[in-house]
Amino acid sequence: MVPDIRPLTPDLWPAFEDLFGKQGACYGCWCTYFRLPPAARRDSSHASNKDFIRTRIEAGPPPGLLAFEDGIGCGWMQIGPRADVPQWNNKGRGSAPVDPADATDPAVWAISCFFIRNSARSKGLTHHLVAAGVGFARQNNARFLEACPMDQSKDSRSLGLFVGSTRVFEKAGFERLAERKAGRPLMRLVL
Repeated sequence: MVPDIRPLTPDLWPAFEDLFGKQGACYGCWCTYFRLPPAARRDSSHASNKDFIRTRIEAGPPPGLLAFEDGIGCGWMQIGPRADVPQWNNKGRGSAPVDPADATDPAVWAISCFFIRNSARSKGLTHHLVAAGVGFARQNNARFLEACPMDQSKDSRSLGLFVGSTRVFEKAGFERLAERKAGRPLMRLVL
C-alpha cells in the first residue's frame, strides 16, 4: 500500500502530535535537534520542544512531510532549506555543507530527520517519504537535496536511524559527496 504523504501544515498538527506521542519521539526531541543551538537544547524540555515545533509549523512553510496510512499518521520526514535547520550546517558535523554558501542558499535543501511509528517500520515507508520529498523539493525550486544518513545499523529499530539509511538514498539516486565521519556520508541529489 502506498501511503498518503502530505506537507505538514497546521491543520495536520493533531496527527503529528499523535505520531510523536506523549514524550515527543526520540526522548522528547519533537524534531528540534537541528533547529536549536546546543545551549538551548540543554535548557529545553519535552514541553518547550513541543511548543517550539508547533510554533514553527504554524508559521509555515511546512517543515516536512507527514505520511498517513488508513488516516493515521505513521511517518515523518523533516525536509526543507538548509537554513531552516541551522545546526545541521555546523562545521564539525558530517552534514556540514561542501560549500559554506549552501547553508543559507534557499535552493539547497536537506532531509535531516525521520520518525516512523513502530507498527509502520520495515515496510519501505522511508523510501516513499524520500520519493515524495524529492517531488516536494522540486515543487519548491530546490536545486540540490542533501542528506547525511547512516551506512549500517544493527537493526531497523536503531535510534541512530533517525537520519535514514544510506541505501534508501542510493535507491533514490543520491550520490556521495563527502564522508567526514565513518559510516555517515553527506549525499546529494541534483534536482
